[in-house]
Amino acid sequence: MTTKKVLAVIGLSIAGILLLIAVFTSWYTVDESEQAVIITFGVANETVTEAGLHFKMPWPIQQAEILSKETYSLQFGYNQNAEGEIVAFDKETKMITGDENIVLTDLVVQWKITDPKKYLFNAEAPQDILHDATSASIRSIIGSSLIDDALTSGKAEIEAETRDLLASLVEKYDIGITVLAVKLQDVELPNEEVRAAFTNVTDARETMNTKINEARKYENQKRNEALGEKAAINSRAEGQKVSRVQQATGDVALFDKLYLEYENNPEVTKQRIIMETLESVLPNAKLYIMNDEGGTMKYLPLDGLQTAVPPAAETEEEGGGN
Repeated sequence: MTTKKVLAVIGLSIAGILLLIAVFTSWYTVDESEQAVIITFGVANETVTEAGLHFKMPWPIQQAEILSKETYSLQFGYNQNAEGEIVAFDKETKMITGDENIVLTDLVVQWKITDPKKYLFNAEAPQDILHDATSASIRSIIGSSLIDDALTSGKAEIEAETRDLLASLVEKYDIGITVLAVKLQDVELPNEEVRAAFTNVTDARETMNTKINEARKYENQKRNEALGEKAAINSRAEGQKVSRVQQATGDVALFDKLYLEYENNPEVTKQRIIMETLESVLPNAKLYIMNDEGGTMKYLPLDGLQTAVPPAAETEEEGGGN
């Protein structure tokens, strides 16, 4: 075979190889959960988010970098190995609270790629930057929080503040990442002895709050009882007041009538008042009317006569009258 033929074969082989490369590198597929960045001679100039088969210039003119649209999870302070076991990194999670206590804090950050160009070209290792920003954010928030809040009721607020601070840092770094959520996994004390002491303090505080609530409940009960008794006393006093006023009004009316009789017949009225007073003071006594010389005046014993008259006589008298 002559040299020309050899060169021709080599040329055709090279052309065939180049053609195969052009065919196989000119088409790429993007799934529903993916997005692509088209890089032309090392410069990102197009982002593809539509799913399907797409065409581009063959390599090495253009290449497609495929990235996921799904949400990623950054595990801070621990990791899960291939066997499913949790491996903790205590040095990474050891932090000092605002009241100078040491706690171990691990969390999960959910994030996604929202700008593929910036994610690929604005930073060499954007996930490492996110990890460092997460560490700075949680340490800052824990450092300004009390240990009671970090271990008990303040976790939700710490999560929200950490998410806001982390989102602002990532936005400043401009690496094409958006932080979606921050979830605290564990906030605990560094050893068993300290944890037991803190548990005792927490139990004592809960007991104190329980006693305070019971005392307030007893206070409210006694206050309500006192208010009810006060209302009852006021009601009785008001009723007595009305009764006394009505009685006084009746006494005044009676006195006015008596005074009118006294003006018409002073002597008769005087004697009548004396007799009525004596009858009310001495209801079972027999009364004798004395004259001015001290002698007993003769009187007709009406009460004796009333007891001596038999019922038949009274009936005859009533029949004779008819």
